[in-house]
Amino acid sequence: MAEDKRETLASPHAAPVTALLSVLDTDPAAGLSDDEVAQRLQTYGPNTLRQRRRASVVAMLASQFNSPIVYLLLAASALALGLGERVEFFAILIVLLINAAIGFITEFRAIRSMEALRELATRSALVRRNGTVMAVTAEKLVPGDIAILDAGDVVAADMRIIASANLSVDESALTGESLPVTKAAEAVAADAVLADRNSMLFKGCAITGGTGEALVTGTGMDTELGRITRLVDEAEPERSPLERQLGQLSQNLIWLTLGITVAVGAAGILSGQDVVLMIESAVALAVAAIPEGLPIVATLALARGMLRMARHNALIEQLSAVETLGATTVILTDKTGTLTENRMHVDRIVTSAGELGFLHDDGAFLLDARPFSPANSAETMALIEATVLCNNATLGRDGTASTGDPMEIALLETGAAAGTRRPVLLDAFPEFAEHAFDVSTRMMATVHSDSGAYRVAVKGAPESVLDRIVDVFDGGGTKPWDRAERARWVRICGVLAAQGLRLLAVAGKQTGDQQSDPYSNLTLYGIVGFQDPPRADISTAISDAHNAGIAVVMVTGDHAATARHISKSVGLSTDADNAVEGRDLYAFEGMSDEEKRQMRETRIFARVDPEQKLSLIRLHQEAGEVVAMTGDGVNDAPALRKADIGIAMGLRGTQVAREAADLILRDDAFSTIIHAVREGRIIYTNIRRFTTYLLSCNLSEIMIVGLAVLVGLPLPLLPLQILFLNLVTDVFPAFALGTIEADKNVLARPPRPPSEPILARPQWIAISVHGLSIAGATLAALLLGIYHFGLQGPAVTTMCFHTLALAQLWHVFNMRNWRDRLLTSMVTRNVFVWAALAVCIAILAIANLQPIVADALQLVPLSTGIWAWVLGLSFIPVLLRETAIVATRIARR
Repeated sequence: MAEDKRETLASPHAAPVTALLSVLDTDPAAGLSDDEVAQRLQTYGPNTLRQRRRASVVAMLASQFNSPIVYLLLAASALALGLGERVEFFAILIVLLINAAIGFITEFRAIRSMEALRELATRSALVRRNGTVMAVTAEKLVPGDIAILDAGDVVAADMRIIASANLSVDESALTGESLPVTKAAEAVAADAVLADRNSMLFKGCAITGGTGEALVTGTGMDTELGRITRLVDEAEPERSPLERQLGQLSQNLIWLTLGITVAVGAAGILSGQDVVLMIESAVALAVAAIPEGLPIVATLALARGMLRMARHNALIEQLSAVETLGATTVILTDKTGTLTENRMHVDRIVTSAGELGFLHDDGAFLLDARPFSPANSAETMALIEATVLCNNATLGRDGTASTGDPMEIALLETGAAAGTRRPVLLDAFPEFAEHAFDVSTRMMATVHSDSGAYRVAVKGAPESVLDRIVDVFDGGGTKPWDRAERARWVRICGVLAAQGLRLLAVAGKQTGDQQSDPYSNLTLYGIVGFQDPPRADISTAISDAHNAGIAVVMVTGDHAATARHISKSVGLSTDADNAVEGRDLYAFEGMSDEEKRQMRETRIFARVDPEQKLSLIRLHQEAGEVVAMTGDGVNDAPALRKADIGIAMGLRGTQVAREAADLILRDDAFSTIIHAVREGRIIYTNIRRFTTYLLSCNLSEIMIVGLAVLVGLPLPLLPLQILFLNLVTDVFPAFALGTIEADKNVLARPPRPPSEPILARPQWIAISVHGLSIAGATLAALLLGIYHFGLQGPAVTTMCFHTLALAQLWHVFNMRNWRDRLLTSMVTRNVFVWAALAVCIAILAIANLQPIVADALQLVPLSTGIWAWVLGLSFIPVLLRETAIVATRIARR
């Protein structure tokens, strides 16, 4: 018995109402008593969603210091303090604070998805308790309550319908279904997907029409909304590819720094060098090995990309998402509003005279692809007049929005295009009675006065209307409704449905009896096919995605036939591609490798629920794909959070979806995603470029200090001087490199492999070669200063400092593609590069001329002759690169 009760409550949509009332021990006429409510509140808890504990500001700030690189710099600052170098100690601490502040600001985006979900709960609900109807707070609802519902209410818990009258609900946030869903008390199949559970009402959905009574079957976290809340909570977002790669790079730098520091220190001490000098060298090496400016430059480059994307209607919530877009290999996209316009239009009209097309944007009718006037067809006008009369929508005028059911608005728009407006038609045929749409008949009828008789207009589901037909309107008269004629119209409906159209059959009659059954002895006028048309730019956008090596997969809550038609029409799939429905998806963990491969190659998924969307994302991520997911509803929130890049709709998206996403489309257009992908690829290329630049500068500093110490030369650079170069003169050119525009073929290349490191073998070779050339020029300055000019102490370090600083500035021109000419490359033509060089030269001049800064950096004046050598030596790395490029071009001829 207990097992039967659990099964009944597990599938309330499939259980008879009487069985549910028995299991929950509820009398529908009286409802629950106060004692029963109190007891059930103790058992089930309040009707609220679980709140996730948010990280405190202090914890977020503390986490910015949880890094091996930070530990290394802290150790270097402690050594500096131990040696009495307070300026260096505070300088390193300031660097750490700057980086921590940048990380904190970047991550300071509170996770508000749970709060947004809770806002969907209503403040009160109308229930029957103790035999009377009363209003109670939504939190006090319990399983077994009898809820009273009316149009405009928001459902406060999951409920099984007991009785209804023309009840319709907007479930788009939960299921993706764009049209209101008609509800009724009849049980549905136990395996029905969420969108097909027409006997249920779900927490957070709005009643759009009708009235009803329902039995509360689930509250709080035991509702569908609660299940989604749990999925969002559990769907931890993946680290972005950039975060993973920079993290790996940091680990490599740590080991490199420790290895070099230990090796140089040990070699120096073993060769008889002063221990204090070795400790100072270790501090200098630690500071030199860490690219302190990299987080700053990366953040600024990503922020600039964020602003550029915003100009293309793409709002970025997380900076790392900017780059992730460029690595995207798979886009799982919704259909309604993303691939389509999210506006229901009449697409086809079929009467006994033939088939007409309707171009909504032009307001034009087509017959055999040629313009056609409906006024020339009595059959078409009879159908249009019936759809305008049998209608409760209002067409907007003078800038006001249309109101009513989307399909009825579409019918009024078609009528207006044919010159038939509802107010004018009602003046000629005043409405006498209305028979509202009923779920049991699946039809609607209106009765109108017509010259002493009555004119009945009917519209509804084709399978319902065709059962009531006795003849077909044929212009001047009618045709008999025999078996052959019925088969012909059934075949017409099948063809239109296969094209992804939603269908309404339209009929009517003349009668002298106002009390006659409006649905008996009807004359068929025809069939109307509706479509949510594809966006005008979607085919081009999907083609661009395919050219860029990105797979596009439709994941929708809509029906398979509609999904297939739209997918094919926009170029997402072909005739050979089949749609897989959510009910056909079983646990991916049990699939063979071949089955998983086939599932990953499927391009259309229909009637998919939130858990199945999560499974699809995991399936692709396990194969090493970088997955972008679009969504707009509450049901999309878990998937948006789990995807590498979650993309929410800004116009029609729910607050829950927007809060869970990384990127928000202000225009809901798929083409905007492609613009964002392009920007992401540009940013990644530039990040790789300025990372190579910064690390080659850092490597040159390591070589300069390490080689000088190993051969017994004086320390050529002080730790504070290195820190100054890393944070001041290196940052501006690096940021300028982050503004380089991409070549025209950026979207003609496949996405980079997700496993590819940010610095691959070619970049490490470039870093080593450039670092060696810059180090060689600076060490040459060291030797010249000591043995040619006889310099000592601060004078030697000043000469080395300026040689290195200028060499690193000119090094920015080495960051161009070797195929580009020096004077015409994108680097040379970039105005930000020249501005950065001007700023850095001004900073270096101030450092020499401002006594406070000069004293802190231990810089002293140099003679004109020494400055000439400094300038000449600083150009050596660029000259070596140009020589190598010329040699390469000659060798390739």
